[in-house]
Order: sequence, then structure tokens, then C-alpha cells
Amino acid sequence: MSRAAPRPSLPILLRSALFMLLLVLITPPYALGVMLCFPLPHRWRRRSVVPWVAGATWLIKHLLRIDYRVLGRENMPDRPSVILSKHQSAWETIVLQMIFPWTLFVWKKELKMLPFFGWALAATPMISVDRGAGKEALRQLVEQGRMRLGQGYWVIIFPEGTRTPVGMHRRYKVGGAHLAVETGVPLVPVALNAGEFWSRRAFIKYPGTVTVSIGPAIDPAGLSAEDVSARAEAWMEAEMRRISPHCYRQNEPDGTAA
Repeated sequence: MSRAAPRPSLPILLRSALFMLLLVLITPPYALGVMLCFPLPHRWRRRSVVPWVAGATWLIKHLLRIDYRVLGRENMPDRPSVILSKHQSAWETIVLQMIFPWTLFVWKKELKMLPFFGWALAATPMISVDRGAGKEALRQLVEQGRMRLGQGYWVIIFPEGTRTPVGMHRRYKVGGAHLAVETGVPLVPVALNAGEFWSRRAFIKYPGTVTVSIGPAIDPAGLSAEDVSARAEAWMEAEMRRISPHCYRQNEPDGTAA
């Protein structure tokens, strides 16, 4: 079970408020600039978001005082791969782009309707799928994912499908593993504990150091998508208990909150 959040001090409240204010002021005009890049080649459109990501990461580190450390960099393959990552907050949607090269996320297409952020997202070469479309969603994922991997992008997928607090475990969806099997690229599992400092939909962000742990790449050759997904899930959940042991109870039932 996640630790109860401490009562925020005045400096933490002020830093959290200033961070939100700066993003509200900066993001809309920047998003309009990204939208103007839509006619450009995909690399230029992807590159257009880099300054915003770098700036937000700087604010996270120096204003919110949330730093990060990376374990297992030696496990990163030397070619574009599929990344399965834990998803606990907005932190990883920003900072993972600083850790892995030329990343793209798989988003649900409804996000494109969000003012400014979603409109800018639609202008970039991200991968959007209709999660309610069943097998058609898998086809969309493989079609777009194969193209983007071939263009040299790393594809990040959150297998639990939504932000899940540290200490919680949702059923893993097989889409990321299916993409790896269909394209033959390695699948890289990633565990992280950003939710300890930046909770789901939380206004208050607490200072600390996020641990991002990159696991051994899984070669999908000769494996089914279910096998690949199970191996990634087993490593990720075990690693979560190693990097955030205080957030889990011993002998917890499978698939339930810790």
C-alpha cells in the first residue's frame, strides 16, 4: 500500500502552484507553434516538442525538486524497440522522453480532442488507437507501430492502460507485446516509482528522486504475445517491489491492491 502523503509544507504548495501556473501560461502558445509544424516531415514535427519537454523537465527538477536516477541503462538495445512502462503520473510522459532516444507514445485517440495539448499531439507522429475497437485497435497499433519503428522511433506503451498508484497492480494488456512479436523488435520492461512524489491527478508534487529501472530486453522470437507480456509483467512487478518495498504488503493477493 502506498504511504499516506505527508501534509505539504508552504514551500511545496507554492512550488506546485507556480509549476502549474507556468505550464498553463507556456503550453497553449507553444502548442499552437507545434500545430503550425504539421506540414513538415515527421522528424521535424517530433523535434518541435523537444524544447517543451526539456523545459518541463528542467522545471520538474529545479522548481518541484523532483530528480531521477536510471538503473539498467546497459539493458537498452542498440536499435529502436518497444518499451513497456509502469504509468503512475504525468511525470513519465515527460521525462521518459529525456531517457530514451526518439520516443513516441501510444495514445488513445480521444486525447486529440483536448484543447491545445491534444491538438499539438495530433500534429506530431505519435501513435493513436481506438481502445474500444477490439481487434481493430491491435491492427491499428501494429500498422502504425511498424511504420514508426521502421522510421527509427522507440515506442512507449503503458500496459496497464491508465495511471496506477504505486502499490497497485492492474491487468496488463497484451498490445505492446503483440507489437513486439509482429515486428520482431525487442521489448524493454521499465519499472518506476514517480507516483510516490507525483500522484495520479494530484496538484501537490513532493520533492524526491524517482527511480527508473530498465530491465533486460525480451527477444520475442519464437514467443507468443502472451508469453512476452507475462515475462515483462513478472519482471516489472518484482522490480516495483524492489525499488518501492514500503508500498507493498507481503503475500498480497494476485491482481489486487497492495
